[in-house]
Amino acid sequence: MEKWTKLMIRHGFHPENTETGITSQWLAQTFATLIQRHQHLHTISETDWMEALQQTAKQMVSHNHDIPGSETLVDPTKNELPLIQIDPYVRGIVRWLNMMHIYTFYSCDGEGVRPATIYFLDDLSAQQLAIIRACTPQQIRIKAEKRKVTLFYQRGHIDDLLTMAERLYNVWRNPELLTTYRLETFKHRLYSLLSINGRSGREAMIRQMLYGRLRQKTDWCQIDAYGNLLAAVYCGNGPTILLSAHMDTVRPFSPKRTIIESGTVLNSSHGILGADDRAGIAVILEIIDFIHHSRFKGTLKIAFTVEEEIGCRGSRHIDPTFLQDIDAAIVVDRRGMRDIVTSYAGIVPFCDDNYGRIFETAGALAGMPDWKMTHGGLSDAKVFAEFGIPSVNLSVGYEHEHTEFETLDYKATLETVLLLETVLENNMITEKLVVTYKC
Repeated sequence: MEKWTKLMIRHGFHPENTETGITSQWLAQTFATLIQRHQHLHTISETDWMEALQQTAKQMVSHNHDIPGSETLVDPTKNELPLIQIDPYVRGIVRWLNMMHIYTFYSCDGEGVRPATIYFLDDLSAQQLAIIRACTPQQIRIKAEKRKVTLFYQRGHIDDLLTMAERLYNVWRNPELLTTYRLETFKHRLYSLLSINGRSGREAMIRQMLYGRLRQKTDWCQIDAYGNLLAAVYCGNGPTILLSAHMDTVRPFSPKRTIIESGTVLNSSHGILGADDRAGIAVILEIIDFIHHSRFKGTLKIAFTVEEEIGCRGSRHIDPTFLQDIDAAIVVDRRGMRDIVTSYAGIVPFCDDNYGRIFETAGALAGMPDWKMTHGGLSDAKVFAEFGIPSVNLSVGYEHEHTEFETLDYKATLETVLLLETVLENNMITEKLVVTYKC
């Protein structure tokens, strides 16, 4: 990308120079200022560009009292977006969000000492938040509320907000890039999970990390007497659905290992990778981020279990009172791609076929029609079915688990996230139908 084009985009201006109104006047005066300084547009530094913009803006605002002030709340659906008054490090973010019809009405870049904040006209939808999260650089921590996003950039790195603006522009111009950015963000989540040991019976480190996450993002969270991590998110009246993955790995991670990446496939240089079932945990964390902004109605319960690899002991010891109101369970701990496991070896059913077909239908709706019901092996899904809860176990993209040849295709893992988002966003599991799924 040409340097000048990149500077325009990062600061919220159309690179084709098609601006109108006060923004057009502002740019024209800024260009004139740069020419007077004998600064060539194609060699100018970003710092000089920002200083020229700010200098010209101050001059124009001081002579034109009709320009909306920085404290004026502007409805961008009815008025020209006052770029000249928007803080310099969020100007691009605000511009490209509004171009994607994610309408803002107030913003602040924090001036390098506080987090940046952006307020929105309406509640953010799950799809809108997915765009914002995917375009947020890894170095920035994001906190999302109904109509507010807070961006915690690292001290001395406020310019990471300009990178976020660039990514938002790229998605606006080419929506297919959203998948690329989301995959990159999701990969970083997986790497963090794959860095924490937790073999069966020694899950304390991974449990403590997850407990900290769930305390911030769920309505109720506790560690039960056996060591399982349980939580709940309340989203109105509707069915109670359990999402479950296990925290233990069959062996500890080798201290010598590095994670090797080939395309979207990961493997370990020494020993197991641990995608069984760190991939399932990553899926659930994505869904927790998604659920508050979705149209899902009901209660989402979470169970991160211990000692699954040595006989599903953790799930067998979950307090029955936690399980008694659950209408349906979804375990994310199956090898391969796009399997919906509905029985143990075709002998012990986990659910009625009608429950499994919900996920086949959701796959088709999400553009993945090859999600299909099949038989599988032992997992926590079998245990939940024994409690009388209709259950499935979904593929999360790993292969050759329990061996040094274990791999994970994290693109397939993200596709499991997309499948579950489709199920929950469309409220495909209903209280009325769930009665018919009882085993």
